[in-house]
Amino acid sequence: MRTPVAMRPDRHSEMKAKVYVTLKRSVLDPQGKAIKHSVELLGFNDISDIRQGKYFEVSIDETVNVEQARSDAERLARDVLSNPIIEDFRVEIE
Repeated sequence: MRTPVAMRPDRHSEMKAKVYVTLKRSVLDPQGKAIKHSVELLGFNDISDIRQGKYFEVSIDETVNVEQARSDAERLARDVLSNPIIEDFRVEIE
């Protein structure tokens, strides 16, 4: 019986980069304001602000080391997934 790939000691598990993209604080967020208004109508009156954003999960080849994975994910977030003029991003490697 063959050992599943995920259980083989010579194989690394696949990494994931979690990329969170949010509007910069100085940028107006009309969608966030609309969501805040809607939740207030539902009775959530203790919410002081809501800002919307984007979330991406990026699977990274198992042969890449963590430092390279972070570097690649940050470059992807900066160059493709976000607009650096109006958005910030945060990358987590898992």
